[in-house]
Amino acid sequence: MPWIGPTLVLIVAIVAFPVGYMLWTSTRDLSQYGQDRGSAGLGNFRTLFDIQELGSVLLNTVFWVVAVVGITLMLSAALAQFLNKQFPGRTAVRMAILVPWAASVVMTTTIFYYMLDPDVGIANRFLVDIGLLDRGYGFTKQPAQAFVVAIVVGVFVSIPFTTYTILAGLQSIPAEIVEAGRVDGASAWQRYWYLLLPQLRPAIAVATIINIINAFNSLPILQVITGSIAGFGADTTTTLTFKLIRQNQQLDTAAAMSVLNFVLIMVIIGIYVKVIKPTREVDA
Repeated sequence: MPWIGPTLVLIVAIVAFPVGYMLWTSTRDLSQYGQDRGSAGLGNFRTLFDIQELGSVLLNTVFWVVAVVGITLMLSAALAQFLNKQFPGRTAVRMAILVPWAASVVMTTTIFYYMLDPDVGIANRFLVDIGLLDRGYGFTKQPAQAFVVAIVVGVFVSIPFTTYTILAGLQSIPAEIVEAGRVDGASAWQRYWYLLLPQLRPAIAVATIINIINAFNSLPILQVITGSIAGFGADTTTTLTFKLIRQNQQLDTAAAMSVLNFVLIMVIIGIYVKVIKPTREVDA
């Protein structure tokens, strides 16, 4: 206990207590100023599920997470394979990949937002100048288009971490495995699919789980790109929570939404781990 005691205290302080307090808050009757007026039981959850748009918000959330995580993994796997090879300037390219990760997410998203502004955005101006558009288009003014832009930004800022995680997995695979496949006549695709990819399962699992959590909680991206759109057409569980706090001043309902968001994350990660089994032994 003297050795693990400090670790347990840290886990309780920064993990267990905030989660427990969130659960407790979701069962309280809070005023718009945060004053606790007593127990609400499950009333906050009933209020939450009375929101007619909740179903579309949940669908948006699933689409957002699947799109961002799926596209990020595919692009990062290809990029990691490329960066694992020897070529001139590889170190500089590897450092350049870190830029979206090192930059502020809010600042990066804001740059994308103003680049696509229909009046002054440089991207819109370029499309008009080359004749693809007659005039500036509001990419971030309609729910569907803004949601696509948010996905692009989400993938852009997620690629560095995912690429380096998969790259680390690639570099941990013994070269003899790939060489044995080459000697046996396996094509490049067969070597990757049957030899490398199974060995990358733990690295891909880590990248997937972290990206799922980040995607669920990507308030900076979603708020900048879709936050100004009226209604709930471009909302996810994260932005709905923010709207309940800022616009409706329903702190208790927002707490219930946070709990629902937390449960969704745990369920999706649990299903992923159960299906993929990232810790299962791989036969080389």
